Amino acid sequence: MKSKVFSVLGCGWLGLPLAEALIEDDFTVKGSTTSVEKCELLLSKDIQPYVLIIDEDIEGNLEHFLQADILFINVPFRKQKPFLKNYKKLVNAIEISSVEHVVFISSTSVYPDVNGEVTEDMHFDVNPAKKELIAFENLFLDNPNFNTTIIRFAGLIGGTRNPGNFFKDDRIVENALAPVNLIHLEDCIGIVKATVKQQKWNVTYNAAASTHPSKASYYKKATEQLGKKPATFVEELKTFKVVSNQKLIKELNYKFVYPDLIEGLKEFKN
Repeated sequence: MKSKVFSVLGCGWLGLPLAEALIEDDFTVKGSTTSVEKCELLLSKDIQPYVLIIDEDIEGNLEHFLQADILFINVPFRKQKPFLKNYKKLVNAIEISSVEHVVFISSTSVYPDVNGEVTEDMHFDVNPAKKELIAFENLFLDNPNFNTTIIRFAGLIGGTRNPGNFFKDDRIVENALAPVNLIHLEDCIGIVKATVKQQKWNVTYNAAASTHPSKASYYKKATEQLGKKPATFVEELKTFKVVSNQKLIKELNYKFVYPDLIEGLKEFKN
């Protein structure tokens, strides 16, 4: 693939290491931050920094930031009503920019607990708490002026997110026999890169590890291997879902770095 310009909207837990990985693959990378102080860090990693704030008015040089081939969007979703209206302004700016493709990071939390497997192609009633997130996805997915791929990540681990720290020892965790749906940072990056490399556009992928141990078995082990006292897990099964990654594996021929969550806990040992 010829060298392309990749703009990363939001250089946080995922965006920053993704930008670094893209630079290693000879992409030219622009990265946005809401903090002037972070620009020096981005520059030190050969990322072209942009201070951008998407609010009632978009602050920063958005036009120049969008002089790119591919736009990666991974921003914290907020339920406040102006949020979608503000991002509609971003969509309008993308329409008149050189951006041809958008990778939009969403969440598997849009699926309700169906007490079974959830897939990208199933018809489902959106988790009521996440209706606005689906509307956020559709702002981009339904736009005919550029191509969008949605990647719905399961719970995020890796990097600064050690699952052994997720629950304090005084916490009571209910529904602890429910299966967990998680994905490691390295696989998040690998899946984005595979999507771009293989030009998989106008599609939605679920991204979760292949195994789904119970909350109790997984988080107890994660906590204990840090030498900490685990939370109290109520070993009951109420409602749950199991996020299928089979579409992603089949269409991208993707091989997970951390397919087995229990085995992957070895990375988090002291």
